[in-house]
Amino acid sequence: MTWGTEPSNDFAFALRKPGAPLDGAAGNGYPHTQFIALCGDAGWMDFPIKVPVRGTMKTLSVLCTLVTALALATTSCTACKSKQAGQDGKSPRVALFDGKTLNGWTVLKCVATVDNGEILIVSGNGLVQTEKKYGDFILEFEWKPLKDQKYDSGVYFRYDSVPPNRPWPARYQANLMQGQEGNVSDLPAAHSQGLTKSGQWNQFKLTVRGTKAALEINGTPAWQADGLGEPAVGYIALQAEVPGGGQHRFRNIYLTELK
Repeated sequence: MTWGTEPSNDFAFALRKPGAPLDGAAGNGYPHTQFIALCGDAGWMDFPIKVPVRGTMKTLSVLCTLVTALALATTSCTACKSKQAGQDGKSPRVALFDGKTLNGWTVLKCVATVDNGEILIVSGNGLVQTEKKYGDFILEFEWKPLKDQKYDSGVYFRYDSVPPNRPWPARYQANLMQGQEGNVSDLPAAHSQGLTKSGQWNQFKLTVRGTKAALEINGTPAWQADGLGEPAVGYIALQAEVPGGGQHRFRNIYLTELK
């Protein structure tokens, strides 16, 4: 862009949508053209603004006005995106299991290990429990029994302690027992059948918010239920019930906290 004290130093600004290629045709007829990319989702179109400049001071005035407009557009765009990011009421989706270690978990009264990028429940009656407590969340995980028949395990959530002389909490458990996969016995409406694949990897997506819970099994809605009680915040744990239910594998364990 050329500017100075000449009486007819015309210049133009070509506005374009972010990510779009620069269009030199937008400046046809305007030899002193500067392309400026504005942020936002308004769908800016390329067009030139021809400004006859009559001296250095006027040129500076026009330039400052355009710079101010660009700053306001960027600020507005950032605020808009921040607002949109908070509207869904979700924190970032995080991995509870890194595929390599049991960091972030506590093994209680059982034996568990990391094998081939998966958590393998080896032996015992107990829990592989998160170190943190969670309240409202979306829990996603895949699981597979190693027994063909009479397998049994589960995933506990929203509990704060294990009763003395017992291997597992009193509630709540998304069951992984054959024939009851995904059911929560403490919630009568939390019941479904026929959505799991015996002897294969199955994907669960458990949503817990307030007193309500819902489950998807292998991408299909299984149930929605109301009636969760206290505590409102608690641990999440993989159940080890190997003597009666056999070994199980777990992988791709992700959690999204809900606000």
